[in-house]
Amino acid sequence: MPLPPESRIDSPRIGILSDVPEESILSAATPRSPYFHNTGSTSTFKAAASTSSLTSVSSSSRAPAGPRNPAAPSRSTTPRSTTPRSASDVSPSTPSATGEKSRAGTRNGSPATLKDRDRDRDRAKDRERDSPKDRERKDRERERHRERGRDKKAHKVRNVPHLPNAKEVVRAPATLMYWSRAPVFGVLPVHGVRAHSVTLVDSIAWLFGGCDEKGCWRDVFCFNTETMEWTHPDMLGEIPPPCRAHTATLVDRRIVVFGGGEGPVYYNELYILDTVTRRWSHPVFPEDTPIPPPRRAHTAVFYKNKVWIFGGGNGAEALNDVWTLDMSVPQDKLRWEQLETRGKKPTARGYHTANLVGNVMVIVGGSDGRECFSDIWCLNLDTLFWSIVKLDVAYQRLSHTATQVGSYLFLMGGHDGSQYTSELLLFNLVSLNFEPRATAGKPPSPRGYHVSFLTDSRLYVFGGFNGNEVYDDVHILELAGAAYLPQVTSFKIDVE
Repeated sequence: MPLPPESRIDSPRIGILSDVPEESILSAATPRSPYFHNTGSTSTFKAAASTSSLTSVSSSSRAPAGPRNPAAPSRSTTPRSTTPRSASDVSPSTPSATGEKSRAGTRNGSPATLKDRDRDRDRAKDRERDSPKDRERKDRERERHRERGRDKKAHKVRNVPHLPNAKEVVRAPATLMYWSRAPVFGVLPVHGVRAHSVTLVDSIAWLFGGCDEKGCWRDVFCFNTETMEWTHPDMLGEIPPPCRAHTATLVDRRIVVFGGGEGPVYYNELYILDTVTRRWSHPVFPEDTPIPPPRRAHTAVFYKNKVWIFGGGNGAEALNDVWTLDMSVPQDKLRWEQLETRGKKPTARGYHTANLVGNVMVIVGGSDGRECFSDIWCLNLDTLFWSIVKLDVAYQRLSHTATQVGSYLFLMGGHDGSQYTSELLLFNLVSLNFEPRATAGKPPSPRGYHVSFLTDSRLYVFGGFNGNEVYDDVHILELAGAAYLPQVTSFKIDVE
């Protein structure tokens, strides 16, 4: 039975809440709920200090997020118009009307002005000679140019990396895992991202979508994990609409994007990005075939040539269904299938994590919009049997990340039901319990809705949201003395 509006997955009722409209400007006094999302009314937790119980880290001291434009030198505090004005726009008492050159634009009758008039006259004549189809084609081309121009405003260029220089950080042994901020450069996004996706293909991390306080994005940025350089490649084909809280699953060198949404809209569309040709495609399914309901905040893993989808929310209720998409067939033969699982199912949830460990999908935390979960579930993808893990110590988490590092899951950040955290929790997949592990350096500030992945003995963390600010930073955890962990592969998770 659908949950009442007050129990929607993106509008929790945890503790004392107050309503904050999604369109309002963020401020330090009004931290936004970790479920910030779709309807005209969203919820937010009461202001609380964001601290970590394991690593004494305070909330970010940076100012609330605002427009993020590249800094540019200014010669004067008085803005100067750059729009040419004609004589009809100027009062007769002004110098421009008496023949003097206007400081705000081009002089009327100058060669530049006459050239512009001639060009406009030629375009009007060409348009009259064009057929309706030609005019429509040219209009589409102009619209593409304008769209490309808007996309180019979504990044900035940094030619020199900003090397980390935190004087207050205490020196640490070389064997201790160490946090630092990545010295990135290149073509950087000018906006922060939350609820985005980052998919690692070889040494390149492909970032797609996400949102900030102004709206959602459909940009694709590439991050080279070896050089720390950002690039913004041009995309071809049917580019997806702006979205967040989708899944992006790597299949060979293709990225399969499903679901997500923007504002009150939820998607169940499928888009595939070929990272070799940089071309998007949009498979369309026959009307008589089953398709998963629209959703976001779900998870996906890839096993035996199939994408496995679990959970999420549709704006009215949380979900706990399981769907598969067979990727071993040609694209025009793709079909969805809903699976019937055995055993007691997890509570419906979204903003959880899912990791594939052997033939087992491990689900950690999440929320149904009313409660922040601390449980861990395992689904055997061969037998379709659900099992719950019995924990000695449990941690409530939603909008966190879980990255497999050998026989461990590294749980980073997220929300514990009362505040955002920057804790790093290590879950042992053999003993099925959490273990403490010390880290040094300067960890990321408390956040959720970020993305993390492992490569070259480093854990990368991209973006996120702390209730006030949407981040655009990249942080690195050097495994150091624990660099052997990813090599541990001969183990089995046993929960049945």
